[in-house]
Amino acid sequence: MAIYKLTVNGQRKEVNVDPSTPLLWVLREELKMTGTKYGCGISACGACTVHVDGVATRSCVLPISLVGGPIITIEGVAQDPVGRAVQDAWVDKDVVQCGYCQSGQIMSAVALLKATPKPTDTNIEESMGGNLCRCATYVRIREAIKSASQQLK
Repeated sequence: MAIYKLTVNGQRKEVNVDPSTPLLWVLREELKMTGTKYGCGISACGACTVHVDGVATRSCVLPISLVGGPIITIEGVAQDPVGRAVQDAWVDKDVVQCGYCQSGQIMSAVALLKATPKPTDTNIEESMGGNLCRCATYVRIREAIKSASQQLK
């Protein structure tokens, strides 16, 4: 066990966990932030995506001992104008069906728009391709990303 000092959504947090504990479980079990979802546990579905030091990261495979920068989760993404625009577009375009994958989808979309403010369909497909949606709302996800991009002009 070791003590880790983290910045999560702008707030300082301290946890005492095994160094190999994945960030996902630190967020969900230790910090009670359940918006980040467990999907596959092998970094293949994207449900666990958070931002670590500004980079979209699969938290299910990232040991807490390797976390090196501030963490933003779905609970804090709306503090940023890009995050707020993406969440608003998600609602406006009625993206969500079951909703399970949506926190990871939103976090990936925010990272995409920060890196590429005016993404093409190819940019969207390449960036979002690692996020799986069992309900297949991919067309609405693409529309929401384009809508958020327009809002941010």
